[in-house]
Amino acid sequence: MADLSINLAGIQSPNPFWLASAPPTNSGYQVQRAFEAGWGGAVWKTLGEPIINVTSRFAGLNFGGQRVFGFNNIELITDKPLEVNLKEMDETKKRFPKHTLIASLMVEHKQEAWHEIVKKVEAIGVDGLELNFGCPHGMAERGMGSAVGQHPDLIRQQVEWVKEVAQTPVIVKLTPNITDIRFTARAASQGGADAISMINTINSLMGVDLDRWLPVPHVDGKGAHGGYCGPAVKPIALNMVAECARDAQVGVPISGIGGISNWRDAVEFLLMGATGVQVCTAAMHHGFRIVEDMIDGLSNYLDQRGIASVMDIVGKAVPTYSDWGHLNLNYKVVARINEETCINCNKCHIACEDTSHQCIDIIADEVTGKERLIVREDDCVGCNLCSIVCPVEGTIDMVEIPNDLPPLSWNQRQAALAANGSSEA
Repeated sequence: MADLSINLAGIQSPNPFWLASAPPTNSGYQVQRAFEAGWGGAVWKTLGEPIINVTSRFAGLNFGGQRVFGFNNIELITDKPLEVNLKEMDETKKRFPKHTLIASLMVEHKQEAWHEIVKKVEAIGVDGLELNFGCPHGMAERGMGSAVGQHPDLIRQQVEWVKEVAQTPVIVKLTPNITDIRFTARAASQGGADAISMINTINSLMGVDLDRWLPVPHVDGKGAHGGYCGPAVKPIALNMVAECARDAQVGVPISGIGGISNWRDAVEFLLMGATGVQVCTAAMHHGFRIVEDMIDGLSNYLDQRGIASVMDIVGKAVPTYSDWGHLNLNYKVVARINEETCINCNKCHIACEDTSHQCIDIIADEVTGKERLIVREDDCVGCNLCSIVCPVEGTIDMVEIPNDLPPLSWNQRQAALAANGSSEA
């Protein structure tokens, strides 16, 4: 079997699957059960000054028959005293010395506050620290969480304060609620971060009760924005991980978070530059035992390809991810419809006719009168829409059309025009 162990900035873990800092890691009882189930690591629910949480904290978004496609929460950091958490963390690490235990931290913007909490949590033997600069609700209103994570200078300063005393690797957790996450990732790296983790939750309002005209969730007739996560955020998270992985100014390992529900999702994050992944919503939906399928799936994927270690696939797809201006303008694909499996639902025709490029015709057979769907390949722009809306997998293929044209990107085209003195756009 392939070796599933990872090394994230000096933090050893038996596998790349960690529980993210969230309700599933709120106690020693939970984290120890998770380790028994097979999770390689856990990031303890964020420590800091204990807060008071509200009731009615969560909301789920169901879509297309799938429950909890998206998840919203207005829960804050731990509501237990620091001493209670430290005692449970100490017991957990002693019972599971080979599993990874990370302390998530959030305190006010004071050097001495960071120094104090870092020393306390490292004294009980944690494997690393995760600085929570991502929480978008509640704590941000108090000047912490994403209130820090949206300002590169504050990130850099607070990371520097932590690194002054930290004896274990420091991971900085970043907020997605920002224009370009690379700037905050660079600031974390400049401050001395050993790794970054992303993404934290996205600012959101899950919905409105149409009968009572109240936000969902609501607390005694009032609501507030919360943090959005779950499978729906995966494409956003994957892009941010990939952007940071290919940015030379970031240059530190990444712990990937956001919508990871199965081993396939995990492999995508690993290929796009994450050394390991953190999971929350999927565990809250299905329980800790989902990690068994994640481990088996990843192991089989690696074994089938003869890959000895999971670390060997980290970042392997990053070189293929680029800016639009580098894409080949002369590459062409067209849609082809398999008449044997087509059920003539006409979804492809409707989508193309109403919202795309009007290149799928409905043709009636002259003898039988049966309708067929035919793509006019000369007019097809290869947008993929028809294959996306088709309900029968594999019925519409996007086929490459070879040509004799050399690869030509937009940037190359503009450079050639400029060299020739042309102002053509």
